[in-house]
Amino acid sequence: MRKLPFLMLLFVAISYNAIAQNKDAIVGKWLNPSGEGQIEIYKKGDKYYGKLAWLKEPNLNGKPKLDANNPAENLKKRPLLNLEILKDFVYDEGKWTDGTIYDPKSGKTYSCNMTLKGNDVLNVRGYVGISLLGRSETFRRVK
Repeated sequence: MRKLPFLMLLFVAISYNAIAQNKDAIVGKWLNPSGEGQIEIYKKGDKYYGKLAWLKEPNLNGKPKLDANNPAENLKKRPLLNLEILKDFVYDEGKWTDGTIYDPKSGKTYSCNMTLKGNDVLNVRGYVGISLLGRSETFRRVK
């Protein structure tokens, strides 16, 4: 009978550990669908962020590509490489939600949710207003 409470504690500890690991499963480098860039997702505090860690063509005419399409004049001269494009995601029951994604090609920022499909496939959904009005892309984990 003494083993029952121990087994229950062990089960709770294992379950908690699995949940904690699941939250950070998104952390790492991801290749975008076109193969033009890699986004490195990382954690700051309790939120998740992502930056452009690699670009297939980081330069234009021998100079770093800039955030030229940004609507804010003071941000147009930022280099695209290492630009934070994913911001403020929180983990909620198997999804990373309430974040934003910035598209440097259009200069627009969208609401965004992300879900893992297995360990190496990330579904990223950017949208305006409600999730139904958006577009999904599939990112692959960089090995």
